[in-house]
Amino acid sequence: MTDFAIREVSPTASIPVIRRLGDQTVLIPRGGRFAEDITNRLTTLGARTVVAPVVNFASADDTGALQSQFDSLAAGSYDWIVLTSATTVDVLQHHKVEIPERTRVAAIGETTAQALLFANIRVDFVPPTDNSSRGFISSLPGGFTESTILVPHSETSEPILAAGFDQRGIDATFVSAYRTVGVPIPADVRARVHSGDITAILVSSGSVARQLAEQLSPIPESTAVICIGPRTAFDAQQAGLAVSHTAAERSNEALIDALLEFRDA
Repeated sequence: MTDFAIREVSPTASIPVIRRLGDQTVLIPRGGRFAEDITNRLTTLGARTVVAPVVNFASADDTGALQSQFDSLAAGSYDWIVLTSATTVDVLQHHKVEIPERTRVAAIGETTAQALLFANIRVDFVPPTDNSSRGFISSLPGGFTESTILVPHSETSEPILAAGFDQRGIDATFVSAYRTVGVPIPADVRARVHSGDITAILVSSGSVARQLAEQLSPIPESTAVICIGPRTAFDAQQAGLAVSHTAAERSNEALIDALLEFRDA
């Protein structure tokens, strides 16, 4: 659904920067708005960035089932729609889905909430502290358990949300919205990683971690592997990556903070 370009960005002389990461070249193995936001944050800190996505997203196998649920959503059949990734927001836009006023919108993850705002879709609820599936389950909005709920998700998503709903007797409709597919890393980027020219890699999901392990192992010990939260760190370790540091929460700001903490240690 989305084409990503590989690019490298360096701070320009015309932009004053606090060069706390002036000696760093950071691989961002994901594209879209995530890469744009992370690149802006890192450039401000003086880092050079290499954007080379290792995953892309394709249509779900059963597009008929997805369209049927989107039709029901547009007709007002659901009290809530729960969005777990920025990609699901892209899917909504691709299908030109109109969310009725009566349907409330929940976002799990900072990047999901930002994607909704960029798409001019209101956000009615985000978990107040732990902005993850577990955090959402532990802090459900009022009246949620008696509501009709739609959850479009990745075909390979972790079943944390579904299991949590089942434990609480919540009858939600889960529908596959997209598939995650691997993208080959260009030879020159692989060479830069293996030579140590890339000093840090930011890992934003389990699917990214698995592709990095498959395509780049062994990663030099001198290269920091920074993960966006404990769940991603667990997935990265399971894939065989040596995790250097983990963001306390699933947000872009926390991911950059984790890189700074690791380099300042």
